[in-house]
Amino acid sequence: MNPSVFQQNILDWFDRHGRKDLPWQKDITPYRVWLSETMLQQTQVATVIGYFNAFTERFPDIESLAQTPVDDVLHLWSGLGYYARARNLHKTAQLVVEKGRFPDTLDELVALPGIGLSTAGAILSIAFKKSHPILDGNVKRVLARFKAVPGWPGNSSVSKELWLLSAHYTPQDRVADYTQAMMDLGATLCTRSRPACHACPLKDNCLARLTDNIAAFPAPKPAKSLPVKHRVFLLLRDSLNRILLEKRPPAGIWGGLWSLPEFDSIETAVDWCSERNMPIINQKPMAARRHTFSHYHLDFTTLIIETDNPTNIVMEASQTVWYKAGQTHNLGIAAPIKLLLQQSTIEDNDD
Repeated sequence: MNPSVFQQNILDWFDRHGRKDLPWQKDITPYRVWLSETMLQQTQVATVIGYFNAFTERFPDIESLAQTPVDDVLHLWSGLGYYARARNLHKTAQLVVEKGRFPDTLDELVALPGIGLSTAGAILSIAFKKSHPILDGNVKRVLARFKAVPGWPGNSSVSKELWLLSAHYTPQDRVADYTQAMMDLGATLCTRSRPACHACPLKDNCLARLTDNIAAFPAPKPAKSLPVKHRVFLLLRDSLNRILLEKRPPAGIWGGLWSLPEFDSIETAVDWCSERNMPIINQKPMAARRHTFSHYHLDFTTLIIETDNPTNIVMEASQTVWYKAGQTHNLGIAAPIKLLLQQSTIEDNDD
């Protein structure tokens, strides 16, 4: 199938069946395209819609995003995961506002924090109507199956081949519709499991389908066992029912978010309280649980300690604060920590 026929099949299908009412498809601007593409990285459309609407209501343009404290950005991002995306959004917004215009070339875009080749291609094609290929997860799957490209797409040689295919088929005209169509095709028909091949506009030329080997493409990421880390979170509550929260470093897991103090063991957490003259009135551990990140499992126990802190000690004032449980909705808190705070309140009420 030559590129012109491929493109026409894709666009004809998009005209009839493509999604055209997603929030970021309305009032298209480079800012809204960039925001949506960033949110959609490793996150499903159904999850992103609510976050996108809340985000654009709070920050309707890049100027308002650039001018707000990063804590406000992280708060709205809470629960969406991969928080480096939020920090990069904030930093890039400041750089773009300082520059005075939204970049419209590939080199300028990929030089910004958090914008890779595929996100840059989507911004250029959808917002600026410039012909540039993309290669998000959906497009990788479509092209890998269409051409029966062997290997895991994360492998550099496989990725290079898929980029060449994406560039080969990307049209000069109607590039915004084509880009959206390729993403839609992977998201709605050419899905990871149980793809709807009978409805696919490429079905007559798809090598994976013609060889009855759809499940083999794209090849899965080579399996490896994830390491396990063991940690203790300290949920320290004072006589005013305030909880001690600390701000995590800007880089790393949950970077820049507010969290509970973290320790290697229950004994270390108890010693930490004693060193700060926080008398332990009562203590109890919550049931251990696991949270899985992309590169390791976190097995953690939450130690609830009730203390009387008459001196109102706050260590490193800007990084550690006492906060009333009912006010934590104003902070950027990782979803597992937010759940812990809610469950600890429920358990207390049950006592």
